[in-house]
Amino acid sequence: MQVFTYSEARQNLSKLLVLAQTEKVEIRRKDGSIFSLVAKKEPSKSPFDVPGINTKATTQNILSTIEQSRKG
Repeated sequence: MQVFTYSEARQNLSKLLVLAQTEKVEIRRKDGSIFSLVAKKEPSKSPFDVPGINTKATTQNILSTIEQSRKG
């Protein structure tokens, strides 16, 4: 973790953002306040988020198949 003063952070913002992608960065103000800069992770995708496919099956085909499978 690296610590920067407010002035250093302001002058090197681009560098801080790159650095924050791999580690935590702290910024300290003269009044003693401390702020942490951490890169936000991309939200993970749902395992159900899959691309659709084109098929010639109709809704009736699908419902009939389900009905037949339930009859056993």
